[in-house]
Amino acid sequence: MSKPNLFKPAKLCYGHIGGKLGSLLVTSFLEKGWIAKDDPDDKHLYITSKGEKEFQKLGIDISQIGSEKA
Repeated sequence: MSKPNLFKPAKLCYGHIGGKLGSLLVTSFLEKGWIAKDDPDDKHLYITSKGEKEFQKLGIDISQIGSEKA
């Protein structure tokens, strides 16, 4: 029996969400001001103070993130 060809909107890679879902989340969080960049061309993001509060409301403990380098 073969698996149906299902659309997969996300992919986990080294503990990160990739794919279209990951892209949509980043775009949404940037628009909401939950995350930001120092420079538009920079690939590095940081969580804003607004983001800290909003992620906490969602039950996400951002203290688990630490200062990991990607």
